[in-house]
Amino acid sequence: MTFLEKLLTYRDKENDLFWEGSFLDYLQLVKENPRIAGTAHELVYRMIETAGITELGDGRREYAFFSGTLFGLEDAIQLLVEEYFRPSAQRLDVRKRLLLLMGPVSGGKSTLVTLLKNGLESFTRTPEGAVYAIKGCPMQEEPLHLIPRELRDEFRKEYGVHIEGDLCPVCRMRLESEHGGRIEDMPVVRVLFSESDRTGIGTFAPSDPKSQDIADLTGSIDFSTITRYGSESDPRAYRFDGELNKANRGLMEFQEILKCDEKFLWNLLSLTQEGNFKAGRFALISADELIIAHTNETEYRAFISNKKNEALHSRMIVMRIPYNLKASQEERIYRKLVDASGLNNQVHLAPGALWTASVFTVMSRLKEPKKPGIDLVKKMYLYDGVEVDGVKKADVDELQREHHDEGMSGVDPRYVINRISSALIKGSKSCINALDVLRSLKEGLDQHPSISKEERERLMNLITQARKEYDHKAKTEVQRAFVYSFEESAHTMLNNYLDNVEAYCSGHKMKDPITSEEHDPDEKLMRSIEEQIGVTENQKRAFREEILIKISSFARRGRQFEYTSHEPLKDAIEKKLFADLKDVIKITTSTINPDEGQLKRMNEVSKRLIEHHGYCATCANELMKYVGSLLNR
Repeated sequence: MTFLEKLLTYRDKENDLFWEGSFLDYLQLVKENPRIAGTAHELVYRMIETAGITELGDGRREYAFFSGTLFGLEDAIQLLVEEYFRPSAQRLDVRKRLLLLMGPVSGGKSTLVTLLKNGLESFTRTPEGAVYAIKGCPMQEEPLHLIPRELRDEFRKEYGVHIEGDLCPVCRMRLESEHGGRIEDMPVVRVLFSESDRTGIGTFAPSDPKSQDIADLTGSIDFSTITRYGSESDPRAYRFDGELNKANRGLMEFQEILKCDEKFLWNLLSLTQEGNFKAGRFALISADELIIAHTNETEYRAFISNKKNEALHSRMIVMRIPYNLKASQEERIYRKLVDASGLNNQVHLAPGALWTASVFTVMSRLKEPKKPGIDLVKKMYLYDGVEVDGVKKADVDELQREHHDEGMSGVDPRYVINRISSALIKGSKSCINALDVLRSLKEGLDQHPSISKEERERLMNLITQARKEYDHKAKTEVQRAFVYSFEESAHTMLNNYLDNVEAYCSGHKMKDPITSEEHDPDEKLMRSIEEQIGVTENQKRAFREEILIKISSFARRGRQFEYTSHEPLKDAIEKKLFADLKDVIKITTSTINPDEGQLKRMNEVSKRLIEHHGYCATCANELMKYVGSLLNR
């Protein structure tokens, strides 16, 4: 299909979404599907629910609607959905609160709101998200508002739908002047939310308090029509074009809400609590919309310290959106931003470059752990779901409870992506690696005028720690590439080890497969592996019995025990394999003029790095030289 054909198909699909009928036709639709008459909060939660919810166990849920865009904010998103969106959709009192997202700069607040707005635009174009309104209403009003209050209890009993709100001034006038009060004749249309068309989605951004008018929120009088209609209270003489008008039935974003003049904030009191607001010389105007605002922690603290703001504060639900604290998720953020820039097509990013930047960034956001034996690096790995020897899950939970404000400060993603961008476009390199990125981060700190001397020193130390983690990763990468058929070698070593462990723990002899001669378990082999991870002579029996218990547990569940199934054993086997090859790697990678055999091995390793690990010829060669220098220190 050509692009023109796709364009025509898209237009046809948009035209197919058009629906128009009378109020009686709409009532029939409501009878068949009462959910189409749901509130704005119901619509938003239904959109999230329809995208898919995955139960992860332990009460944790993953919401597909947010995945792929927001990374590392799973806990904050679950709290947001469970504490606000879900109960609001069930018409609990929390829906009468303004949702305020509070967090550090570049933490994902605006991205989350944009995701909701874009999602609503798409969702209202699906059968599940269809929204209907009175035709010609400037506020895309719910048609059920046409039903008199005296008949709404009867309607609820028959249709199962609760009606809230009253007709806007325009629709009230049109009902009488155009249809003689016959509500059954009032035309109804399907509406598609669109921020650009200002339908169902609004955005309010504060500006100069001296020039910004409350009319930006509630609409304004059209003075050019006063002489024609004779009164400012005539709906035809009023522009219902404020953000609160246009966001009705959907969502309104209130950007940097606490920077607004107080008169704008107080206007939200009746809207959040009673579902209406005052505009012009009209009675209170009904509005059904989810108001979502965002601010930073400093402004929020100043706001709540002012006693005059207590009434508005009590009508807010404050949700913390901290920085991501998982290095693997931070890497996904940078990958997404780099891919979106197009620079990745011009310059190759070596594996580990973004990960190393992520290690630095996440550590800058972590608080020093109070628990003995755990440093910042271990804490970073634990938060990312990596097992650390001697640390239990309960210890991780304890770490997360130590500092309630963890993730609310530190290096923001914008700074890091700016430095990565600087490294990408600097010079004429066809490939940049982790060292180039760390160098760019350091240069950025040297040029940063707003950070204190103490903070700069702290961040410089974290860059040093991030480099150490990269050094370990680089050595492991090269060592793995040097081991021919690494997985096969690891499994062979595992099977030999397990055979000996089983004989040792059961007190049996082992039988030679060729001579059938019996002999004791190979203690030297077992200890050569266990010593790699510091298992002492006194601890060896407990460690071996732990392995057998793990194997038994896997067998009961019908799972195959692999060398990666037990993290300490995996670490021990890898270290043993690497130790056996260390001298070979050191000699091969550090030789200035390699002989034919060394050159052949280096080419084989380079090929493996390129084909299996994502390196290019340039960064594969740089990696081997760098690791050679590390091993010779």
